[in-house]
Amino acid sequence: MACLGRHHNSWAVLPNMVSERFPLSATGNRLQDDDAEPKCCPSLSSSAYRLEKVFPVYAMGIPDPDPDPGSVLDGSDPIWDAVREEAKLEAEKEPVLSIFLYASILSHDCLEQALAFVVANRLQNPTLLATQLIDIFCNVIMHDKGIQRSIRLDVQAFKDRDPACLSYCSALLYMKGYHSLQVYRVAHALWHQGRRVLALALQSRVSEVFGVDIHPAAKIGEGILLDHGTGVVIGETAIIGNRVSLMHGVTLGGTGKEIGDRHPKVGDGALIGASATILGNIRIGKGTMIAAGSLVLKDVPPHSIVAGIPANVIGGLQEHDPSLTMKHDATKDFFTHVAANCTNEKPTGVQNPDRNEMNT
Repeated sequence: MACLGRHHNSWAVLPNMVSERFPLSATGNRLQDDDAEPKCCPSLSSSAYRLEKVFPVYAMGIPDPDPDPGSVLDGSDPIWDAVREEAKLEAEKEPVLSIFLYASILSHDCLEQALAFVVANRLQNPTLLATQLIDIFCNVIMHDKGIQRSIRLDVQAFKDRDPACLSYCSALLYMKGYHSLQVYRVAHALWHQGRRVLALALQSRVSEVFGVDIHPAAKIGEGILLDHGTGVVIGETAIIGNRVSLMHGVTLGGTGKEIGDRHPKVGDGALIGASATILGNIRIGKGTMIAAGSLVLKDVPPHSIVAGIPANVIGGLQEHDPSLTMKHDATKDFFTHVAANCTNEKPTGVQNPDRNEMNT
């Protein structure tokens, strides 16, 4: 496979490769890469690139002016440039990670290869080998410009919205929400190619390893943040728009009685709080914020705030996409008011028990 990293099967000789291609300085810390240029994803000659030049409009929630998802990849790739530069700096700071960083990032020619390598090594088991998984991922990603675009917009979403995401490199290497989302994208493509058994196998493996269960038939847009990812469940007929942020424990499920189209439809720019449960074939409007722990059973109008069990509309939002600001405290005043009222009010029809009766 042309898309495979050159040395992904050569773990035994990695120390030698690191010293040959990225020789250490006299202090044993600095890695050099003067004569190595990526072959399939050209990089900028200067490290003083500005990442916002690639996805400035889309990242801010304004409709993308470029209808061709592949055109952004025709020239330079500052996302990949950033990943490589960050990996080199990390290898200098932590030499013990130099082999890991070389195998995962620096030995590869483009973001697609590195992603396939990283995810395959996390999902492998004795009967599903990393080399097989790399072949599967590369065969899909390298021939799908839509996925190539999405993996970049997703990593940008993690970098922009998750304060725990220190760099593009850390998102690629460590964040299971990002990994789960990209494996879903491959599984989704396989599902529509008729390779449904393989797609379901990938779904099952992601659920086992990452604790994220996304049906490969679900439809998910780009610029998505799965913050933490743990416990996220997305059903077969669910649809998620662009620029959506989902916290851990979110469920987009069915009621258990429906057949056919039975899962929620989430509009662009929505922010869904931790452990929110949304059930049934209902519509969540654009720019909606769903408070943590809410149970949503009916349609939600655009640019509104819903909370409660069952959830009700408790206010409106002025901001275009709450998913981009990640302001979960937008309802702080409301909840403070509700908490104060609940503390002062006594339940209807309930009398205070006699103190002596409580002691008997």
